[in-house]
Amino acid sequence: MMKNIEVKVTGTGSYLPGRPVPFDEIERYLGAITDAPPQVMRWLKRIGPVMKEMLDIEYYHYAINPETRAYDDDNVSMSVKAARAALEAAKLAPADIDFIAYGSAHMDQMPTASVRIQEALGIERCAEIGVHANCTSAYKALLVANDMIRNGRFRKALVLSSSVSTSELRAEYYNQPLATKEDLFLRWFLCDGAGALVLEAADEKKSGLFVECCHMESVGGRKPSAMGNKRPAYWMNPKEEYEKGCHHLAQMFQEELRANFHDADGTVFYKGLKGMIEKYAIDLSGLRFFQVNLPSKHIAELVMEECFGLGIPRDTLYTKMSKMGYSGPPMAFICLDKIIREEKLAPGDLILSFVTEVSKFMQAGYAMRWH
Repeated sequence: MMKNIEVKVTGTGSYLPGRPVPFDEIERYLGAITDAPPQVMRWLKRIGPVMKEMLDIEYYHYAINPETRAYDDDNVSMSVKAARAALEAAKLAPADIDFIAYGSAHMDQMPTASVRIQEALGIERCAEIGVHANCTSAYKALLVANDMIRNGRFRKALVLSSSVSTSELRAEYYNQPLATKEDLFLRWFLCDGAGALVLEAADEKKSGLFVECCHMESVGGRKPSAMGNKRPAYWMNPKEEYEKGCHHLAQMFQEELRANFHDADGTVFYKGLKGMIEKYAIDLSGLRFFQVNLPSKHIAELVMEECFGLGIPRDTLYTKMSKMGYSGPPMAFICLDKIIREEKLAPGDLILSFVTEVSKFMQAGYAMRWH
């Protein structure tokens, strides 16, 4: 009979590229939109001040250099920097890792990022996997690594997530005459960054942070996609792709998003979180931090009103978006790194995190407790 294996978080790390960028300098970094249709240009002028007030984000981080328009970091280099910080915290060398799980929104690179990260860290041989599922990808990478350790396949795992969102948001990326409001909406929301965790097998829960559960599901089987591009499920001619604007990353908003995020019996987020808590019988009595992986403080505070009914106090909401922006998938690990490094945890303290993404309403979460 296999003995029970616990999963301990022995190291965390994060990396935010460049200097902190104030909201009013977003256009300097991403570049100005100058050639969109007239109605879109008028909308851009109106919506900027509204976004500034609604998002309440003081600073962003961008991997793009505003002077050269080149990138000083990419998904691999940021992941490696976050990984080295996590390995140092865990007191491990890269060669000690026997499994890498990497999560990002979506990737078109070959060879894939997980093996590029392996190479950059100097790991000659290890197992690896890449998960590309928008903002749930970090959670899914964590779930895979957690389960692999629990079933005895691996002992030490490096879990990573990174995002260079600006690569799809900079002015040069768009075929501007075809750009819609939905194509440009995310320019105020997203920025760049990376986060990393080291997980290790343990015989008992003692002296540290342990994974209690990991969760994932998709509830979008009967809902239309509210975020995505128009690329087909095969490679297009790049010229045709640009000429048709199929590469534009669009985010539905206002009534279209609201209609699919809100069901008669509650929001998709609320029902998903409630289901996770019930499925894994999560004891919320020791809840210290509730990390909501959503792209604005305004949205996070709205869902907190519902979550209060689940026994989640409003003052447990943990967010760092105002000081670093929203980097998408890696935000779940970046915030965990900040908690570990900046807060003092006591035995029994619970860290709960959950996300609902809107490309197809995939959901994921985790619960970790300090022992």
